[in-house]
Amino acid sequence: MKKALKIIVTIIIAAAVLALGISAYVTRSVSDDIAGVDTGNGISADEAEACRSIDPQCILVLGCAVWEDNEPSPMLKDRLDTAIALYKAGIAPKLLLSGDNSIVEYSEPDCMLQYTLAQGVPPGDIFLDYAGFSTYESVYRSHAVFKADRMIVVTQKYHLFRALKACEALGIEASGVASSQRKYGGRYYREAREVLARNKDLFKGIVKAKPTYLGDEIPIDGDGTVTHLN
Repeated sequence: MKKALKIIVTIIIAAAVLALGISAYVTRSVSDDIAGVDTGNGISADEAEACRSIDPQCILVLGCAVWEDNEPSPMLKDRLDTAIALYKAGIAPKLLLSGDNSIVEYSEPDCMLQYTLAQGVPPGDIFLDYAGFSTYESVYRSHAVFKADRMIVVTQKYHLFRALKACEALGIEASGVASSQRKYGGRYYREAREVLARNKDLFKGIVKAKPTYLGDEIPIDGDGTVTHLN
């Protein structure tokens, strides 16, 4: 029993070390592609110019929790505010709002759309992806469905690493802009979960795993209102 227990413990430790090593590799490999800092001060002129240098077709905003009153959670609000500021600064001509709408009663894209419209963004410049069920699937669909080859990805910094690594794996030229404007609850849970998520998404990128849904192509250089279902 002692020998078996020792083997099990050794396997668990080895798996944990491997997972942490892969997570560290993902963060190091794309860290130079992230602009902005976690202070709410936005991005510098040099960082803005670096974002423009890839001639992005759109700004991809990754969805997250929506409150019961259909208001964006603080994390989602900060992502949207950052993306809207970049759009209004002329960094990219379109917004691609991608999130979960797997059940009728819950729609991240619709919440994101209403918030963005209220900030004065023209509806034709807003594209919605209702099947962005995960970070990897949002990135995959941005290329396969919306035909984006170059884009800015907006989310909190801890989340940007695997999003940008997915872009790299799927042949998308991308820069990330961190939208961390404040301290958020649940930090340690999110960071622990992110270690596993980086491992999972790295593997998905290697095998080019397909998303849950694909569908007809909707080029991002067209009119975004064709994607507004509600």
